[in-house]
Amino acid sequence: MSVSCPLQEQSDDSSEEEAAGDTEMDFLRNLFSSTLGLGSADKVLDELTLEGVARYIQSGKCKNIICMVGAGISTSAGIPDFRSPGTGLYANLQKYNLPYPEAIFQIDYFKKHPEPFFALAKELYPGQFKPTVCHYFMKLLKDKGLLRRCYSQNIDTLERVAGLEGDDLIEAHGTFYTSHCVSFCCRKEYNLDWMKVKIFSDDIPRCDKCSSLVKPDIVFFGENLPVRFFTSMKMDFPRCDLLIVMGTSLQVQPFAGLVSRYSLFVCFSVQADPLFGLMGFGGGMDFDSDKAYRDVAHISTCDDGCLALADLLGWKVSYTTGVEVGGMTRSKVTPGTI
Repeated sequence: MSVSCPLQEQSDDSSEEEAAGDTEMDFLRNLFSSTLGLGSADKVLDELTLEGVARYIQSGKCKNIICMVGAGISTSAGIPDFRSPGTGLYANLQKYNLPYPEAIFQIDYFKKHPEPFFALAKELYPGQFKPTVCHYFMKLLKDKGLLRRCYSQNIDTLERVAGLEGDDLIEAHGTFYTSHCVSFCCRKEYNLDWMKVKIFSDDIPRCDKCSSLVKPDIVFFGENLPVRFFTSMKMDFPRCDLLIVMGTSLQVQPFAGLVSRYSLFVCFSVQADPLFGLMGFGGGMDFDSDKAYRDVAHISTCDDGCLALADLLGWKVSYTTGVEVGGMTRSKVTPGTI
């Protein structure tokens, strides 16, 4: 969000902190409620399986689907996730001589040493990768009028490339789609094309107006999440009928706490790691206890999980050739048929 003076920035920070506090309190209330067996626990699915999820979607009772996605939905596109041992991004940053891997996304380190981040950004810059089955599956949900919102931890913009629009997305950790001057008293905005020219010419992007650094609008450690994240979750989650979680281990708050914010929806999780289903990462998920009533874990790659669900629904996840739009390759996807 663009601001023009420090006073406004402090006001926004206050509202975000209050909303984050509300999220943590709701998480604790729901955690105690589920642990102690308090509150409503009506069973929505006829069985806690992929088939049960498909029948629920086909029943007409499932009208608002929210997707929560992380880096795991983009690995099949060739983009590394962050934490996988050996192959994850944090395990392969030695060439940047960082004091610790996370420093590359630390705002204080960036302001003093922006070079490592922009070198990495050149390697991972949007436009070099194509959407995966997961991205097109979410577009298919939109085409069928079922997608209320996609909450994404990703900064690769592949949701937009697949055809989701700004109103369909909550880019919780920001995006490369726009950039801003880091000076609170300037905050001039720059588009994707401007930043691309700077990065690929190996120039450190600086503001045309005040000469401060210009940073893509991704959320670094030490920065607040976008205000829209907090305002939208209060509207979206009370109306959610089905929450689909893909490609995230739910280790980063406050994003992870969304699963426990409300208990009256079905949670369907697609994960490649079988430990996810056993441990219920992120809290608030119960896949196999005697009290389980809503949550389903499907252990497979994210793409295979989406294809399996689409097959049960009789849907076809379609691909077409992309076209250049504003420096990005935007795909035109033909809606699937039932």
